[in-house]
Amino acid sequence: MTTGNRFSGRTALVTGAGSGIGRTTALAFAAEGARVVVAGRREGPLKETVALIEERRGEAAAVPADLARPGEAMRLVAAAVDRFGSLDVAVNNAGIFRGGGPLADLPEADWHEQLAVNVTGVHLALQAEIRRMRTQPTGGAIVTVSSNFGVHTTSAGAAAYAATKAAVTALSRGAALDHIKDGVRVNVVSPGATATSMSLRAGETDADRAERARAALPLGRVSTTAEIAAAVLYLASDDAASMVGTDLVVDSGASL
Repeated sequence: MTTGNRFSGRTALVTGAGSGIGRTTALAFAAEGARVVVAGRREGPLKETVALIEERRGEAAAVPADLARPGEAMRLVAAAVDRFGSLDVAVNNAGIFRGGGPLADLPEADWHEQLAVNVTGVHLALQAEIRRMRTQPTGGAIVTVSSNFGVHTTSAGAAAYAATKAAVTALSRGAALDHIKDGVRVNVVSPGATATSMSLRAGETDADRAERARAALPLGRVSTTAEIAAAVLYLASDDAASMVGTDLVVDSGASL
């Protein structure tokens, strides 16, 4: 993992940081000098992420939160500011997938759960983050982790999930336009299949997925979580200072 000081002295908030892309992103920010607040619904995995950061002599805090619930996003942002004094970067990464079968057979509860976590959770997080960042002289940068499903492509059995991710992308790009004059930059990273449990089909092993990717993806493999994290850090950094409302697709060429 690349180390440096692009985020030295800054506070970064990462949701869904208990595993996968979120955990790798939190570690990457810490390696670049950020103080990291890791958030998610389960405290145990968050503490594991904090321990990994502290082992590398980074600084982090775990704040359990269910962002789909009213008031939780504001509480999370307040906790980050109380602990570290500012909120300079936010990564809205938390998301779930429910599906795998035809849309007509999707249980209504699965539809509502995906809407609550993937869309309402991001909406409330964006509101809370922007309300804080626009009060700071230095503003802030927000990156929402969406998906190549939705705006760019879709797949059988993923219609509802794709709909929520298309909404997340549109919501984030709209927020970018609304708040760039407040000093808040909002951008999107849209991953494709990545080396996490979410990209495994039922009963599939990592080796099975690798074989499937060799045949199905132009690149011949899925992305690593470190590659997604690198895209997130780039958009959050000063290197991307003129990028506003960008939707950066990192999907091994799947949407071509």
